[in-house]
Amino acid sequence: MSGAARRIIPLMDRVLVEKFKPAKKTAGGVFLPESAVSKLNEGTVVAVGPGARDKDGKTLPLSVKEGDKVLLPDYGGTEIEVDGKELHLYRDDDILAKLD
Repeated sequence: MSGAARRIIPLMDRVLVEKFKPAKKTAGGVFLPESAVSKLNEGTVVAVGPGARDKDGKTLPLSVKEGDKVLLPDYGGTEIEVDGKELHLYRDDDILAKLD
């Protein structure tokens, strides 16, 4: 798809998340070195799959929906890049919590 924006639609119980970018400078305008910036494991759900299926073939609903803010594990997920954006694909079970 050259020139057109692509849309990723996760399958089964997968959730597509865009992680928050940590602040690179303070409120006073001081730039922080990368070693001083903490790694944030929070993000916003961009897209969700339809859900996993149980042994009877019924679709099990996911615990998150598009727009939810979530807490993510330190490791795991699959990193992908779409239209210059860094996104991460997780299973619904891997997401630790929803944030208010």
